[in-house]
Amino acid sequence: MCHGGPVPTTVSLPDDWPAHPDLSLALNRMGSFDWDLVTGLMHMDGPALEVFDTAPEDYDGRPESLRPRVPPDEALRLDALVSSALKTGTQTYGAYFRIRCRDGRLRWTHTQGRVLRDEAGRPYRIIGIVRDATEELSHSAERLGLDEERRRQTSVVESTTAALAHARTVRDVINALSDSHGLERLGSMGMVMGLVEAGRIHLVAEGPEGSFVPGTRYTRIDENYPMSEVVRSLQPRFIDSAEEFATTYPGLWSKITDMEISAAAYLPLIAQARPIGAIGLLYQDKDGFTQEERNLLVALGSSIAQSLQRAMLLEQEHDIAEGLQQAMLPRRIPSASGAQIAVRYRSARMGRDIGGDWYDVIQLPGGRVGAVIGDVQGHDTHAAAVMGQLRIVLRAYAAEGHSPATVMARASVFLHELDTDRFATCIYAEADLTTGVVQLVRAGHLDPLLRAPDGETRRLPVTGGMPLGLSAEFGLLEYPVTTVELDPGETLVLCTDGLVEQPGADLDDGIEHLSGLIREGPAGLQQLADLLCGIVDERGGDDDMALLLLRRHVEDAPPGGGRLQQHVAPGDPEALVSARHMIGAAVRAWGARDRTDEIELVADELIVNALMHTDGPAIVTLRVLPGHGTERRLRVEVADRSSALPRRREAGESGVSGRGLMLVDRLADVWGVEPRGSGKCVWCEFGLT
Repeated sequence: MCHGGPVPTTVSLPDDWPAHPDLSLALNRMGSFDWDLVTGLMHMDGPALEVFDTAPEDYDGRPESLRPRVPPDEALRLDALVSSALKTGTQTYGAYFRIRCRDGRLRWTHTQGRVLRDEAGRPYRIIGIVRDATEELSHSAERLGLDEERRRQTSVVESTTAALAHARTVRDVINALSDSHGLERLGSMGMVMGLVEAGRIHLVAEGPEGSFVPGTRYTRIDENYPMSEVVRSLQPRFIDSAEEFATTYPGLWSKITDMEISAAAYLPLIAQARPIGAIGLLYQDKDGFTQEERNLLVALGSSIAQSLQRAMLLEQEHDIAEGLQQAMLPRRIPSASGAQIAVRYRSARMGRDIGGDWYDVIQLPGGRVGAVIGDVQGHDTHAAAVMGQLRIVLRAYAAEGHSPATVMARASVFLHELDTDRFATCIYAEADLTTGVVQLVRAGHLDPLLRAPDGETRRLPVTGGMPLGLSAEFGLLEYPVTTVELDPGETLVLCTDGLVEQPGADLDDGIEHLSGLIREGPAGLQQLADLLCGIVDERGGDDDMALLLLRRHVEDAPPGGGRLQQHVAPGDPEALVSARHMIGAAVRAWGARDRTDEIELVADELIVNALMHTDGPAIVTLRVLPGHGTERRLRVEVADRSSALPRRREAGESGVSGRGLMLVDRLADVWGVEPRGSGKCVWCEFGLT
């Protein structure tokens, strides 16, 4: 049973208590405890257990047994108080706290303890008293600052302020005020909010559903509206009754009479001594505001104003940064015969946290197209500025006709010499839309994905080099080229990690998830791009994202006349296989199927000769040349760094070595050698029907 009465607030306890209990404790209905810190057991006498509304048989000597009687927040506060006394050397402590009786009621209790220490100063025992303080505090709640309603309202302001701390946009501020339920706990049935814009107030939060007043989306500051008044005066306006509302603002009141508002509080939102907006809290069944409520609401308005100003500045910074990045991305994507292309970009949603993600599509001679996707390290305007420079030079190198590996190597050197601490990941794909041959070079970036016409999607492994900037710094500028064929209807998917990374998920899991989305996505390329961007928007990612989709359409492909090039390094069997793959695909696509075996054999012989008899790499180039009338010629060129001219040799006893140039002479329509700088180029041509 809960009970209490006026008792002294302090008591003197002998060192050997409770060996000689003080009779005054029992006379004043105080309970006593003796806490052995070594064993952790706490002796409590009958009056103490009665204070805690606990039966003797329910207490086993452990303080944990009293947990059901002490609310969690009070238990944390008491634990912190005792721990502080033990650590700081304090001899005594005291505290008021609440306990919950068995019937569910809360009552105030007071405890006072004395810490006993050994000669070394280590605490080993706490003795003290507990007593019911409900009646005592009921007469002095205002003096002690323990008024429950004030505590509740203060807690509402604190929790609402904490929720606002995470707001990064104006919409976040509005959502935080709604989702934290702080206004509901203050008794408000709805909220309206307006921002000052060019001498007008823009209503951004309309209040309860169905309460919007037509014609108030934008109002002048000099109009007779409560929000206009608080913006003009910089003073809060508390409306204590419906009659006062109707008398002071008759125009507005006539339009909201059916809302049955009985009181309202309008607060100016002031930041750096200037009004940035106003907020109105509407109430039903409320009869005026106490001074304490007014003070709390003014404090709440100040917190909202600070959060709102921070959100507005972040949005402005984001708009500036996003505008900078958008200005550096290509304004339009060129059309490419034989391909359908879709690109998308989404910036991060947090302040200046945009990154250096970019995409680009480059038209190249001979029915070829270059596709680039990349990401400069960092999330700031500097990353965007570096991205803009890198995109331009990479486009220039590609347009000059360099091979994909050379384009990537030169871009890495440029970034390294740019005197910045940033590096970039990138993938460059050069596609011949006539043949479907795609040459890919990867610099520390994600592998691309390939979607078949039936929707099946798989990861496309591409041998990679170091990120741009780092490869130049460490002298590792050899970028391997991966050659694949893009069949009609197949789609190459290039993206940055903002589309793949998910909180708490592994990168491989993110790629697998993306593959599933592409697999199940719509067939239309633009619709698929919209779907993938929608997923990023829903996730609300803190990273930006770039996406490029390239689909091959044979019926729109340009006539033969393309140019393909492959760099084959000595001791690199994968590059040799890739070159053979490229040659076979080009021959078939350029209408020379009847001569496929001959052309592949001659080209292979020239490549192997260059690798065997020179110290450097071989550069293989295929192109279609116009002839007389409808005649066309396929030209194969193999360049190396050696100036020594090839010569015929008699075949050895094995019959293997020495037959290279003989095969070239027999199978090619015409062939020859021409000097190229310090090296040479061996070429041959085949007529196409």
